[in-house]
Amino acid sequence: MKGDLSLTEARRIALAAQGFGAARTDTASGWATQAREIKRLHLLQIDSVNVLTRSHYLPLFSRLGNYDRAALDKRTLSHKNRATFECWAHEASLVRMELHPLMRWRMNRALKGDGIYRSMRDFAHTEKAYLKNLLAFVKSHGPTAQSDLPDKSKGEGGWWGWSKGKLALETLFAQGLLTTAKRESFERFYDLPERVIPSDILALPTPGERESMLHLMDLSGQALGLGTAFDLRDYFRLPVADAKRALDDAVAAGILKPVTVEGWKPQAYLHRSAKIPRAVNATALVTPFDPICWDRDRTERLFNFHYRIELYTPAPKRKFGYYVLPFLMGDRFAGRVCLKADRETGTLRANHVHHEEFVDIAEVATRMSAEIKRMANWLELPKVEIKKSGNLAKALIAIKSDISK
Repeated sequence: MKGDLSLTEARRIALAAQGFGAARTDTASGWATQAREIKRLHLLQIDSVNVLTRSHYLPLFSRLGNYDRAALDKRTLSHKNRATFECWAHEASLVRMELHPLMRWRMNRALKGDGIYRSMRDFAHTEKAYLKNLLAFVKSHGPTAQSDLPDKSKGEGGWWGWSKGKLALETLFAQGLLTTAKRESFERFYDLPERVIPSDILALPTPGERESMLHLMDLSGQALGLGTAFDLRDYFRLPVADAKRALDDAVAAGILKPVTVEGWKPQAYLHRSAKIPRAVNATALVTPFDPICWDRDRTERLFNFHYRIELYTPAPKRKFGYYVLPFLMGDRFAGRVCLKADRETGTLRANHVHHEEFVDIAEVATRMSAEIKRMANWLELPKVEIKKSGNLAKALIAIKSDISK
C-alpha cells in the first residue's frame, strides 16, 4: 500500500526527530551538549537494571558517543542545581525541569486516587495518619531514604514486595507531596518539592488538564516526528480519553497532520516540525529503554525489526540473550548484541551477537565492533570479549584484534 510517506521516509523522520545520525566525536561531551539532547527527548527513562550500565545513561551515549556521565549525574541525580525532576511519565523518568507544570495533572489525580496503582489508592485511604506522620518526618529530617525511616520493617523484596514505609514514600511521591532529592548508589532520597524544585518553577501556574494534554501531545509529536495515536499517547502515558481529545485538538491546531505511511494500517500523524532527511547514516547501540524502540510494535512497523526484551524470559527460552541492545546502522536496525559489563575484570562481554538477514555481514561486523569498542572506552572497561554465540560471532571475532587495540 502506497502512502503519503514511504516507509523509508517515515524511518528517517523518526530517526532525525530522535537525534540519530549526527556526527559524533570521541571527545567527552559536556553538560551543554547533553542538555540539548535531553531537550529533544524531553525525558530519560529510569530502570534498575545495571547489567551494562543504568538505562538512563544509554540514550545520550547512543546519540553523542562519549560524554561525561559525572556532568549528567550532577544535573539529574544530585540535590542542587537540578535540570530534571523525577516523576511517572513514560514509566519512572527523569523529566526536564521546565515540564513540571505539565505533569501536575498526574499528581493531582493521584491525590484523588485516580490513575495510580490500587495498592497506593487503598493505602492513601486507610493510612492517612501514617502518611501525615511520614511527611512530617521528612520535613524535619531532610532528604530521606527508605533505610532512614523509623519504621524498619522490610518488604518481601522485588517491585511488589514493598514495606509499609516504602509504599508510603511512593504514594506521597506519586501525589507530588514528595519528590526525589538525590540518588546515592541509585537509592532514591525523598524530600519536599519546595526544597528540590526551583522556586521559579513551582511558581509557574498549573495549566488546565486539557491544555496540559495538548502541550504533551505536541511534545510527543516533536520527539517522535510521526506516529500513530497510540505512539503519541504512549510517550507520556496519557490516559486514553484525554489523549484522544488532545490528538483532535492538535490536528485542529495544525500541530499534527494526518498522513498515511506505506504499509501501515493505523492512521499516522506527522508533526509540523518534522524534517525528512535525504539520508540518515547512524551507528548506535540502543538500550531497550530508548524512545526509538520503547514500543515494540512501532519498532516493527518502522524498521521491520522484531524485538522483545528477554530479561524476564527463562534462560532456556531466550533467543538472543539477557540484555540485548539493537544495533542501528544507517537507517535500519542491522543486528543486536547481548552485552554485560564485568567490572571486576574490566571487561565488556558480548555474550551473543546477531545480524539481520538483509545486511552485508562484513559491514555490520566492522561497524558494530567499532561501536562496542567506543562503549567499552566510555564505560572505562579496557578489555572486550566476544563469545562464540550468534550468527555474527564468527565475523566479529575475526576482527576482535581491532576492537581490543
